Amino acid sequence: MKTSRLPMHLRILVAFLVAILLAGGSIPASAASPDDSRMDWWRDARFGMFVHWGLYAVPAGKYEGKEVKGIGEWIMSRANIPRDRYEAFAPQFDPQQYDADTWVRFAKYAGMKYIVITSKHHDGFCLFDSEGQYDVVDATPYGKDILADLRDACERHGVKFCTYYSIMDWHHPSQKPAKMNNGRPVWNPTQMIDDQKQQYVDYMKGHLETLVKDYRTHVLWFDGEWPSWWTDQDGQELYQWLLKLNPELIVNNRVGAGRKGMSGFTQEGSFAGDFGTPEQEIPATGVNSDWESCMTMNDTWGFKTSDKNWKSSQRLIQNLIDITSKGGNYLLNIGPKADGTFPQASVDRLRAIGQWMSVNGESIHGTQAALFRPDWGRVTRKEGTLYLHVFDWPSDGKLTIPALSNEVRRVSLLASPETTLNLKRDGQTMVIDLPSTAPDDIASVITIDTKGEPALTE
Repeated sequence: MKTSRLPMHLRILVAFLVAILLAGGSIPASAASPDDSRMDWWRDARFGMFVHWGLYAVPAGKYEGKEVKGIGEWIMSRANIPRDRYEAFAPQFDPQQYDADTWVRFAKYAGMKYIVITSKHHDGFCLFDSEGQYDVVDATPYGKDILADLRDACERHGVKFCTYYSIMDWHHPSQKPAKMNNGRPVWNPTQMIDDQKQQYVDYMKGHLETLVKDYRTHVLWFDGEWPSWWTDQDGQELYQWLLKLNPELIVNNRVGAGRKGMSGFTQEGSFAGDFGTPEQEIPATGVNSDWESCMTMNDTWGFKTSDKNWKSSQRLIQNLIDITSKGGNYLLNIGPKADGTFPQASVDRLRAIGQWMSVNGESIHGTQAALFRPDWGRVTRKEGTLYLHVFDWPSDGKLTIPALSNEVRRVSLLASPETTLNLKRDGQTMVIDLPSTAPDDIASVITIDTKGEPALTE
């Protein structure tokens, strides 16, 4: 059967799978529907900001005068802090320098199209005016609704507002510590107290309905789904309930218990959620389902004073390109300080990313997975254009790529579109003559404008 005789939706799917295979991709058990329009904005965005912020920013990695090992937002569990003593951080949380417009401007300048913020992390503390008193409005001297301010700023600046929510809750009375260690609680993973699960699910649903209806969240980004009392069936039921609240809502696969570890993809037979969530890693190849790599700029998600292990701007930009070339999204984390400001190292990197994106953003936003994956860099594409991201500029001024079946209309540098580059076909390859010097030290982008969707010769 010829592809041209297939129905349109099948032709789209076949073309997508062929492209992934050419890029060295794998085919998992399930794939997102190619005509699922509610995912369109998310797929086009490619780049978002993750924000981990809460009471853990107050101790910033230290407890009882000692440095606590591990990531900052887990300090309640890593330092075995009882609930009442952890609650004592709330009166110290008074972020008078928090400015939602500044946050959103940083994200927008960097080319980020959406922001995902921790509405409630594992510690149970809420950054919105929640059911109960354990939130920023009722339990802190700040007394203002952080999420409402951020939502409004996102809407003003055309950035999608999205929320993270932890299923596991170290503070809620329905759950108890996994065990005790010298009389102090080990919180992860919590155990559900007998006959308390439905009470807690109702509590969660109250929060989630508020986030969906009142805060108009575009994505619900779940986490903390691994305690044994939460099942994949629970996740599937919650997922369907959420879509009834808002059929346009997007939900990650951690709503259920079917995630395969940090690789983030969903196990066979588990279909709750809309996209996979690799954590702190990038898949080696493209995959044919929707996915998003969440990653930190240093080693921790929540702010930790001692963590100085910052990734370079070059690595962050090349991560973005690599992820996009494999058909994924990049969710890059910021851990604000307790005063509401971003660490200077994060600001510096956002600015560097923004400088690169201001020139090259069209090679990221709205693009699809690569047709091939070269040694010298990565490739993205969209209708009528192939984008070659060159990390290693060839010393001989010759860049070789597989031959395209399309008519090539023009080859140029994205940074200097008025400069036409010479291209020659040599059998099954094409060779582009490049300037002697790379226009960008991190990643120079070459555009190949074609007649129709770029395709390789058979």
